[in-house]
Amino acid sequence: MRIRQGFALLGTMMVVAACSGSEGGVGDYTSAPLDTDDQKASYGIGLNMGGQISETKDRLDRAAFFRGVEDGLFRNDPSVDGEELQRVLEAFAAEMQELAAAEAEREAAEASEAGAAYLAENAAREGVVTTESGLQYEVLRQGDGAMPGLEDDVRLHYRGTLVDGEQFDSSYDRGEPAQFNVSQVVPGFTESLMLMAVGSHFRVVLPYDLAYGPQGTGRGIGPNSTLVFEIELLEIVGGG
Repeated sequence: MRIRQGFALLGTMMVVAACSGSEGGVGDYTSAPLDTDDQKASYGIGLNMGGQISETKDRLDRAAFFRGVEDGLFRNDPSVDGEELQRVLEAFAAEMQELAAAEAEREAAEASEAGAAYLAENAAREGVVTTESGLQYEVLRQGDGAMPGLEDDVRLHYRGTLVDGEQFDSSYDRGEPAQFNVSQVVPGFTESLMLMAVGSHFRVVLPYDLAYGPQGTGRGIGPNSTLVFEIELLEIVGGG
């Protein structure tokens, strides 16, 4: 989880500040010039640092934070005792991680509820078939080619969205078909491909347990997310 990486970085920076003279404050950083390569590199370091600890933005005292950065940069004597810093950092990190876990649990519950409602509504649509596993598929175009097996590699176009329509992946956007082995994708996608003949175009809905489950991916697909795919099976290109 990104918050853990952020706290690792935050802890490292603060301990460096505690264990390491200042020549002034940070000034008006919101309008700092970004003209030279050094300025741009400095901005990039700050951008990366801020992104990694963004979950703390509502609790982070920016003045104190920048004071710690400055003391660390100039190796000033720490303004807070090292043991006390360690104690408060550990307590702060533990509290924020508990909040993050609670938020993830809430998001997972909401996604599960939304997915169940979507599946129920979709199942009632004409032309939608629900398999024994819970996968739902709709034939948009029926091909007349061969059907792939688990050992086959396939070329295909696909578009993946969440149930609210937000797109998280698309081979169409990349401008060329994808190619992979039928067995090397999430279970619902594998099942979908094995229902399709070459030339087919299906719309499929994967319950979260046939997709990325309670873990999600951390890249736009949260825990317990039901996924919707359009798949065009173009070609079987051989065994894996």
